[in-house]
Amino acid sequence: MESFFIRYRNLLVLLGILLAQIIGLAVQVRQTGAGRNTLDADDMSSVRLIRMWASALVTPPERLIHMSKLGTVSFWQNYIDLRHVREQNQDLQKTIDRLRLEQAALLEDARQGERLQAMLGFQEKYIYKTVPAQAIGSSGSDQSHVFYIDKGADYHLRPDMAVITADGIVGKVRDVFPHSAQVLAINDQTSGAGVILETTRIRGILRGNAAGQLQIVGILADNRIQPGEKVLTAGGDLIFPRGLPVGVVEKVVRDPERDSFIDVMVKPAAHLDQLDEVLAITDTEPRFSAQDQQDLATSEAMKGEEAAAIKEQKKAAEILAERLPTLVDPNLPPDQQPLHDNSNPNPVAHPPLAVHPDRFTPGAAVNAATDTEAGSAPADTAKAAQAKSQTGSQSAPNSKSVPKPKQPEKPKPQEKP
Repeated sequence: MESFFIRYRNLLVLLGILLAQIIGLAVQVRQTGAGRNTLDADDMSSVRLIRMWASALVTPPERLIHMSKLGTVSFWQNYIDLRHVREQNQDLQKTIDRLRLEQAALLEDARQGERLQAMLGFQEKYIYKTVPAQAIGSSGSDQSHVFYIDKGADYHLRPDMAVITADGIVGKVRDVFPHSAQVLAINDQTSGAGVILETTRIRGILRGNAAGQLQIVGILADNRIQPGEKVLTAGGDLIFPRGLPVGVVEKVVRDPERDSFIDVMVKPAAHLDQLDEVLAITDTEPRFSAQDQQDLATSEAMKGEEAAAIKEQKKAAEILAERLPTLVDPNLPPDQQPLHDNSNPNPVAHPPLAVHPDRFTPGAAVNAATDTEAGSAPADTAKAAQAKSQTGSQSAPNSKSVPKPKQPEKPKPQEKP
């Protein structure tokens, strides 16, 4: 080392002097934000060159050390320290599955609540007495369309009771058990219901075919039946009340066995393949709410008051008839009594006929033609008119008698001497 410093002593001294000068200049000179060098010490926005050089010298190693630290920590956390991640993942997966099941259950409960609310509103407005029931099972066969409900003889269900929903008819009760019942759907081949088309008023029998579709059979070909027409119950089968919705006409097909008849395919109003809650009609007597019953009682009371008033009026009329016996004629029937006489007390008096009618007299032309055809004499016509005038004066006692005009006396023929 000594030989090196001794050999390059002058050069090292020169380099030391140059370095000291550069450091001194760096301390004195400042650099602004625009990259311009200045010697103004009052410029607070400027930075000494020595600080800038020191920052540029120290920053890369510090950045390298910091990046190395971040990489090491990330490698440790993401690849080495993963002992409990698998267990946590399994726990989270179980929690997700449980939450999914709870969400599905809540969604089903919400949908069921909406259906029950709609059915309850329909049941409150429906005039017949019904029993709500839940569909609990089906027949398990494609050829037989029956299902079971959770109400039976314990709720007074009987065979041939109608089963409906808020959308339309479903079927009828087939067999009744102590705590359940079997319902035959309307799309079964052995089922049937009397229906009527809403617009054309054509009646028919609703049945199900082998494919489980609804069709109206036994209808003569009619061009008025169009798709989209509503089908209602006719009420003639004594099972389904009149006016319940059945469905809408889907299409019209020709009967393959009878040329003059057609089969009307019907789209059911109720969802027969998605039945959950139904209503069984247990009594067809009208059922009214409390407000309706109060209105009926008020109407009956008013009707009774009106009947009592009419009775009092009749009684007063009978008392008046007893007090005025001159108004009752025992020789006349009740409908011709003076109290019941509705004729005009002042009839219109017709003018008397002319004794000597001429061609200007009203009706003379007609009378003349009639007399000509009958071959009667004018004198006979005058006599008939005079007799008719006398009859008319007798039939109208209240009319004033019209004096007859005096006939001029004919001159007597002079006697010959």
